[in-house]
Amino acid sequence: MDYYELLGVSREATPEELKKAYRRLARQLHPDVNDAPDASERFKEVTTAYEVLSDAQKRAVYDRGGDPLSAGGGMGGGFGQGFSFDDIMDAFFGQTQQSRGPRPRTQRGQDALLRLSISLAEAAFGVSREIKVDTAVTCEVCDGTGANEGSEPVTCGTCHGHGNVHHVQRSLLGDIRTSRPCPTCHGYGTVIPDPCRECNGDGRVRSRRSLQVNVPAGVDDGNRIQLAGEGEVGAGGGPAGDLYIEIKVARHAVFTRQGDQLACQVTVPMTAAALGTRIDLPTLDADREDLPDLERSVPIDVPPGTQSGETIVARGFGVPRLRGAGRGDLTVQVVVETPRDLDDEQRELLEKLAASRGEEHVDPVVGHNSRGGVFGRLRDVFK
Repeated sequence: MDYYELLGVSREATPEELKKAYRRLARQLHPDVNDAPDASERFKEVTTAYEVLSDAQKRAVYDRGGDPLSAGGGMGGGFGQGFSFDDIMDAFFGQTQQSRGPRPRTQRGQDALLRLSISLAEAAFGVSREIKVDTAVTCEVCDGTGANEGSEPVTCGTCHGHGNVHHVQRSLLGDIRTSRPCPTCHGYGTVIPDPCRECNGDGRVRSRRSLQVNVPAGVDDGNRIQLAGEGEVGAGGGPAGDLYIEIKVARHAVFTRQGDQLACQVTVPMTAAALGTRIDLPTLDADREDLPDLERSVPIDVPPGTQSGETIVARGFGVPRLRGAGRGDLTVQVVVETPRDLDDEQRELLEKLAASRGEEHVDPVVGHNSRGGVFGRLRDVFK
C-alpha cells in the first residue's frame, strides 16, 4: 500500500499539500457523508496514510522502507493508535487543531454600559456630571493574584500544567482521542491551594466608585461616550474593559429637536397676526445660568397678515453641532388665536371690519387652489 498514492500526492509533497489532500479525501469518504460499501475502509486507509506522512519521524521510517506502525519501530500498532479526533475536525472545518496549552489567569475585563439622563440644554451645550459606577475592581488584598499572602499558584496535578486532559473513546473507526479543559484547574494549568479570602481566588471584587463624565456639546439621545479602561477589571487582575455612557435626553417643555435643528410654537392674537408685531422669544439658552439675560432671547418679527401655521426661522439659535462649528436653526411656527367671548363693543368693531372688507357672508375656500379645479368651476356656475 503506497501512502503517497492513497493521498494522491508526490513523494516531495509538503506538509501543507498533505493536509490539503487529506481534507479533500476525508470529506469525500467519511461514512457520515458517503454510504458506499468501501467508504469506511478507504477512509481508514487515507487517515492512516496521513497519520504516517504528517509525522516527520514516521515519514522518514516509511521512506526508508520500514513499517512506521509496527511494534518494532516503536510507533505503536495499527489504525487509531495516537490518532486524534482533531484531525477529522481539521479536515471538515479547515481548523488547525494544535495543543492550546493552559489559558492565562489574567484576562481582559468586560465592557460596561451605564445610562445617563440629561436635559435638552445640557445635551446642547455640554455638561460635567459625577456618576456612580458599580464594577469589578482589582482586589487590594492579593493585588489581583487570587492567592493569600505567602501563597502562589502551583502546577495542576491532574493535567500536569497542560490545561487540558485527553480522553480515548472506541468507535467503528478505532480509538478516537479528544481533548477537553482540565476539570480540576479549569484549563489554567495551575491551581491556587490557598485562595485569597477577600476575592475567593478571583483576583477582583465588586466596588462602587465615583467618576466625572464630561458630556460634549451637541450630543443627542442614544449617543454613547466611551471611557477607556473604566469598565470591569479582568480576572486575575487583568486589564479593565471600557465603560460606555449612553445618553438619554429628557423631553423639553417648549422645544423639540431634530438633529441640530430646534422647533417651537408661538401663539399670537388675531389682531397681532393681521397688523404684524415683534415678540421677544426665549431660546434654549434661557436654560443656561452662565449667560446674561440679554443673550437668552431673540427678537422675532411677525409680518402683517401672517397666517396660522406659517413658520419663521431664527438662524443660528439651534443646537451646537457635535462634530463641526456653528449651530443649527430655530424654526418658530406661528399659531393665530381667534378671540372668544367678545363683549358688545368688540363684536361691533369686528362687524364693522367685516362689512368694510365685504366679508359679512363667507365664501369658503375649498382645497389648496381656491379658484382652480372642480370646486372653483362649480362655484362659478352657481354664481
